[in-house]
Amino acid sequence: MGRKKIPGLIKRAGLWHIDKRIGGRRVCQSTGTDRLEEAEHFLARLIEETRQAQVYGVRPMRTFEQAAAKFVLEHQHKRSISSDIGRLKLLMPWIGGTPLDRLHIGTLQPWIEHRHKECAAIGTINHGLKVVRRILNLAATEWIDEYGMTWLLAAPKIKLLPDTNKRQPHPLSWKEQDSLLKELPRHLAQMALFGINTGCRDNEICNLRWDWEVKVPELDTSVFIIPGQHIKNGDDRLIVMNQTAVSVVDDQRGKHPTNVFAYYGKPTTRMLNGAWLRARNRAGLPDVRVHDLKHTFGRRLRAAGVSFEDRQDLLGHRSGRITTHYSAAELSRLIDAANSVCDRGEGKPELVVLRRLSVS
Repeated sequence: MGRKKIPGLIKRAGLWHIDKRIGGRRVCQSTGTDRLEEAEHFLARLIEETRQAQVYGVRPMRTFEQAAAKFVLEHQHKRSISSDIGRLKLLMPWIGGTPLDRLHIGTLQPWIEHRHKECAAIGTINHGLKVVRRILNLAATEWIDEYGMTWLLAAPKIKLLPDTNKRQPHPLSWKEQDSLLKELPRHLAQMALFGINTGCRDNEICNLRWDWEVKVPELDTSVFIIPGQHIKNGDDRLIVMNQTAVSVVDDQRGKHPTNVFAYYGKPTTRMLNGAWLRARNRAGLPDVRVHDLKHTFGRRLRAAGVSFEDRQDLLGHRSGRITTHYSAAELSRLIDAANSVCDRGEGKPELVVLRRLSVS
């Protein structure tokens, strides 16, 4: 006659599951094994961890994999959650089963060395370290278990790797701007000119829609308000257009029913494509990225003496101000500030290139 199993274990779909009251609460979870002996050891450890927590205040052992699962479940709203999940998948084989209280930069070193051997960029490795650091900080500060304790007593210090090869911004000079726009295909050149004069990012320009345009009759102009779900910082983005940006937009009217910028009847999905790479090489600007258009706008605003607060609003930086509810007077000031970058310093507005781009 076989021995009796410990009460509270039920076999379902080939695996042993726990269904038992432990420490005054009902626990229902899988043991992850089809072997009764292993399931009994799992249950016994769970009972002992509960007693240690309730009687002595000892934190139950939790692995990084458990913490990562909780992080993903609680951050489904995060726009970059899919990227975080991808980074966590790369980390799991190395630290997934490691208890949280044994995680530190030393235990992460084998993963770091492995990523180096895979020729991963320093910035890519640091993104993974940031996710680990974020999870450990949450475990030590915000995640409270059923015993009233944080998941982790204190988070270890996870230092990022020094990135000596980090690329510096490259704001364009007027000469460099002319060289780049001359080499770009017409549709990309117009998008680039819009970016230079609004400080918009690649995805903001590509996704810009006509139904986001808001007329401002008092000023005989319009602005665009991009919903927060399309913006990196999650806030609605007000786009104030100077005379050059207005002319670019007016040239696009009637070309596509929904998107401001399109190519052969289809919205452009990204600006940093093969055509951009070839054009920047021909222009002698092999390191210029689309994001440098934003830096160009910011640099020219500063050179024109535009205040820090107005530069923040024009560039769409989070500032604590409600940047989509300006009065006509405030908008007028911002438009004047944006128009200050249209002057090339030669006594004439910067519309020469635009006229060339408008020619079919």
